[in-house]
Amino acid sequence: MYIQSFKKIASKYKTIFFDSFGVLKNASGIIPGTKEILEYLTGINKQIIVLTNDSSRGAKKLSLYYQNQQIDTLPESCFVSSGMMARQFMVNRVKRGIIAYVGTDASAEYLRDAGIVVMNIKEVLSRDHHIEDLAGLVFLDDEGFDWKDTLNDVLNLLRKTSIPVVVANSDHTYPSDEDNLSIAVGSLANMIENISGKKFIRFGKPDVQIFRYAFDLATSRKNIKMGDVLMVGDTLTTDIIGAMKFGIDSVLVLTGNTIPDQAEYLIKTTGISPTYICESIAT
Repeated sequence: MYIQSFKKIASKYKTIFFDSFGVLKNASGIIPGTKEILEYLTGINKQIIVLTNDSSRGAKKLSLYYQNQQIDTLPESCFVSSGMMARQFMVNRVKRGIIAYVGTDASAEYLRDAGIVVMNIKEVLSRDHHIEDLAGLVFLDDEGFDWKDTLNDVLNLLRKTSIPVVVANSDHTYPSDEDNLSIAVGSLANMIENISGKKFIRFGKPDVQIFRYAFDLATSRKNIKMGDVLMVGDTLTTDIIGAMKFGIDSVLVLTGNTIPDQAEYLIKTTGISPTYICESIAT
């Protein structure tokens, strides 16, 4: 396994797509070196887009998080999230009715801001007459609810209705710190999908749609082609395979879901091969 310098790799490309969790930050905060490398890339006129499977908040709040960490190189306009894809789908497809959600109240704010009527699933089930008004269910976040009770509620709701179910974050796990992972909402949705026998609608990496959206955004701002774009991620099964499917180069960093001791084995067993491997974006 050949480890390379991220700074040298990035210098070859005009546009860099960064994953967020595990690349720029984890649950403990900003990953060391992130501020410096983003300032360096901005200084040499590289276009930066953060391509994230985050459905817990809108682009404005995603940017605000980094601003609060004294990182000023990531404005709201550079974020593309799976939550944005899900919101766009619901705005286009749901003309009336209530969308039940699983997650925190804060995670539903950007849906409300788009004019979508949303209601926490607990509140829906506490008022039986609302069930017939449901237009869909969306998995937004892995926090803000008791997993066992809420997932049982979701399962039983799906037995009574035929509403579409949207998974706004397809991630299975996310790095809680340098050494540990936490279960993400995509894993919870997978469990309910398998048990219920229904098919859910998913947004985010590794689906090509989010890469296409980000690429179209990038080309609207800078004269680039596919070969000018680099995807930087910490997960083979979302970031790297997504980049491979879309046809752009990729860097696997070892600061998140894929740890150094397992990287070579996982690449060989999955057949998912990044173009490059780096210890972190700081190197």
